[in-house]
Order: sequence, then structure tokens, then C-alpha cells
Amino acid sequence: MRRAGAAPAPAARAEVTLASALAAEAGAAARAARRLGIHVRDLESGADVLAVAADEPRILASNTKLLTTAAALATFGPGPLFATRLLARGEIAGGVLAGDLAVVGDGDPNISGRQFGGDVYGVFRRWARELAARGVRRVEGELLLVNGIFAGPRVHPDWPRDQLTSWYAAPVEGLSFNDNCVLVRVRPGRQPGDRARVETEPSLGYFTIRNQATTVADPKQARLFVGREGEGDTIVVRGAIPHRSGPREEWVAVADPVAYFGHALAAALAEEGIAVAGRPRELHGLPPGEWAVMAVHESELLATIEVTNKKSQNFYAESLVKTLGLRLAGEGSWEKGLAEVSGFLASVGVPEGSYALADGSGLSRGNRMTPRAMTQLLAAMFTHPHGREFVLSLPHSGEVGLRWERRLAEPPYRGNVFAKTGMIRGVSTLSGYAKGRSGKVYAFSILCNEIRGLAEAQRAQDRLVRVLVDRG
Repeated sequence: MRRAGAAPAPAARAEVTLASALAAEAGAAARAARRLGIHVRDLESGADVLAVAADEPRILASNTKLLTTAAALATFGPGPLFATRLLARGEIAGGVLAGDLAVVGDGDPNISGRQFGGDVYGVFRRWARELAARGVRRVEGELLLVNGIFAGPRVHPDWPRDQLTSWYAAPVEGLSFNDNCVLVRVRPGRQPGDRARVETEPSLGYFTIRNQATTVADPKQARLFVGREGEGDTIVVRGAIPHRSGPREEWVAVADPVAYFGHALAAALAEEGIAVAGRPRELHGLPPGEWAVMAVHESELLATIEVTNKKSQNFYAESLVKTLGLRLAGEGSWEKGLAEVSGFLASVGVPEGSYALADGSGLSRGNRMTPRAMTQLLAAMFTHPHGREFVLSLPHSGEVGLRWERRLAEPPYRGNVFAKTGMIRGVSTLSGYAKGRSGKVYAFSILCNEIRGLAEAQRAQDRLVRVLVDRG
């Protein structure tokens, strides 16, 4: 027992200093956001270190992905999850398949160039090699695209209608290619007054390009719009691009992911010397017949959640939510998938009523959670059997190639903060883990709503995290 008047023990002094320093920074953060919520939890003791409006729900933005990826990892584990199959029916003779090819979708968001050095046809080239090894150089029949495992709509009704051609609002389907986006590249013409030059990557005849953009001499007159027209896959480019400038590149979400997949597969097979006579056709359900497996592309959940969290890829998060609904409740819908996320949250002690979910990525403003509920989730995942995989799926301070590359990148912060950012209009959020100088680890959630400015909110978040590392 301590004598009256004696100085507090060093550990007690450290805790008081940490709490008071955090409280001071929280006061400064309140000037950056009109509706602020903060909770910091000591993961060793479970004690509150700081609580500011910690039981008031705030809009999460992309911090929603923490809920989605935690539920998916706890449910499925980090191993293989998706398997997209290439099938064939009919006799093969003289290099000709006298029948059809079929691709059976499994909800995999990973069919892109990410694992193939940027070659968007990487998966399809492997399939072409498998077909060639079986003697197929020409397909007489059709290319059937077996889709339908995910319920509609493809695009969430809450998403901003004026942003649906942006990459972060890409539609969600059971059969998807290249993040359901196409890269549009615009180059200036040879001289001012010339029409701009437009190309897509991959280059497909599937897209109609409406090019109304011109080349101008004065960069101040350059205003360029790149997007998509209406409900179809017509790429629209208008405005002006400066003469002698480099290319302008824009990712545009496609309208019909399944048609895009089919035309891209046909083009990739053609590049590899395999011609398909019939045009791609979407079906719900595999037609009867004797189908042989030609190739299978598998993807692991761990790689999927790393892209979801590190790249903040909305399309991946929504694919995971619909997969949860499909695998656990028999319906690949947002409603069923989010019900499974809610069931997982209840299982780790997150109280009902402390959150509301609308989608899996955070693009909807209907995703809300209290900071205390968020740190409860983070605490549960820290000790989960797959906790290490979960933590390492998050961006870390100073991580090269991410937005975090220059954020909290200097010692002693570099590599000691693993956290997910979030940003939509008027919202900036940051939740994750910070390791203090003492070796203690803290879970924190800093949810800034009605911000006065993004940079100001992020600086306030960083100051709070620095205190955690410096004094924790």
C-alpha cells in the first residue's frame, strides 16, 4: 500500500500522462470535426484509455470494411475461397472443339492483373494454355457465361447516383473481370485543335467510344471529362486536353460486368491463338450435357481481404458480403450478407444497436457505428485465431505504395500503426491498432463526421495516434 503523500508508481504516472495527453489532442480534434467520436482501449487490460462521444454512432465510410473482412476471415478462414471453372462439352478433333465453352462464376473479385504483373488477361492466358494442351485451337460453339449466384441489384441503391461510373462504385456480379472497370487513356492530338486520341485497356471492340475531346494549346483551358453514358457501356470523353501533355488515365466502372468478362475472355483466347466462333452469352445455370473441366482458377480469402483493406477496394468488400449471404444463408444479396456480418458482430460481443449496416464497403452513408463498438471488434480480432492475418491485412504506417506511405512514416511511428482509413464527403475515419513505446498495444477508433476539411481531420487523427505511440 502506498504511503499518504507518496508519489504515484511509474506505471500510474504513465497512464495519467497518456490519458491527459490524449484528452488534450481530442480537444484539438473537436475543432476539426463537428461530430467527433473517439475510443481508445488498452488491449492488455481492456480498460478505456480515452472515450469521447464513444457511444454515439458515427458514419464509418471505409472503416466499414473492417467489419466485412473480419466476418469473412472468421467465417471462412484465410485459405481458398473462390473457384471459377472453365468447362467444355463436345468432341475435340483436329484442333476443333465441336461444342461449347462455359465459365461458371463463383463470385471471385480477383480475376484481374493483380497477381500477374499487371497483365489483365493473366488468368485467361492460363486457361488458353490448358485448352491448347488438350488440343483445342478453335471452338465451334458458344462461349457461355454462367452467372446468377448473386442477387440484384448490381449497384447498391444507396450509392451516389452521380458517381456510379467511378471505379469505387463498380457493380457487383458473380462473374467479374478487372474489378469491373476499364482503363480509359486519353492523349492529346498532334496539334492544337486536333481531336484527342482515346484508347481503352484492355482494347476491346465491346466498348463504344464517343470522343468529343479536343487538344488545346493553353493548359488553363483544359477541362476533361471521362465517364460512361447512361446504362450502357458507351465511353464518353469530352472537354480538352493540353497539347504536349502526357496521357490522362481514368478507371471507369462498366455497366455490364458479365458481357465485359465474356468479350475479354474471347479476346484473350484469340491473342493466344484460340478462336471462338460464337459470341459470349449469359446464362443462369449450366445447360445439360456432359461437361468436362478444362481449368479452374482459385483465389484465397487472405489475398482478397488484403486488397479490400490495403487498397480500400469497395468492389472486393461488396463481393465478400454477397458471398457471406450466399454461402451461409443461400442468397447472395446485401440483405442476407449483412445479416451474417451482424451475427458475427454479436458473437464477438458487439452490442445490437451500436451499429447499422447498409453495404459492405462504406460507400453508403447508412453505415454507422459507435467508436466503443469498433474497438470491441478490434479487440476481439486481435486475439482471434486468425488475428495476425487480420491485423496484417490493414495498411501500416509508412507502407510503400499506399496512401500511408508518407503518413506517420517517420520513426518511431513507422510500422507501429496498423489501421484502416475512411473517407466520403464530410467524413474522415481511422480505426486500428497502435503499439506504444512500452510495447503495449491499443485499439483505437477516431470517427470524424461533419469535418471542416479532410487534411485538418487527418492531421488531428495523426496527432492522437502519435500520442499513443509516444506515451503508450
